[in-house]
Amino acid sequence: MHALKSPHEAYRRVDFDARIAGADPRQLVLLCYEQLILALGSAIHAEAIGDNARKSQALTRALSAITALQLGLDHTQPLATALTALFEGARQQVLDSVIRFDAAKLGRLKDDITEIAGAFRAAPVAGD
Repeated sequence: MHALKSPHEAYRRVDFDARIAGADPRQLVLLCYEQLILALGSAIHAEAIGDNARKSQALTRALSAITALQLGLDHTQPLATALTALFEGARQQVLDSVIRFDAAKLGRLKDDITEIAGAFRAAPVAGD
């Protein structure tokens, strides 16, 4: 199955896989936002407790979530240009944190992404 280091990580992965399998496109976007928010929070926490391995894993998950959000953008939509710039900036902040970790910057990024995810969640669904 999954060669993971902890039962918690195995459960998280199985839950994540199940959510992906049953998700529509909108739910997938929300899941990517959720994963990005969780990964940023995990990186900040791992830095605070001095767990460099966990911090590295969290930053890698954050980059994966950003990549998924970038790949999922519908470039015909009016917000696509702004979201492209946002995601590229987020990617750069995460990459910068690999070299020089800045919890405050990542915390602000996490807050911004949380706000955007909330707006996306609250936005009316096309066709409804």
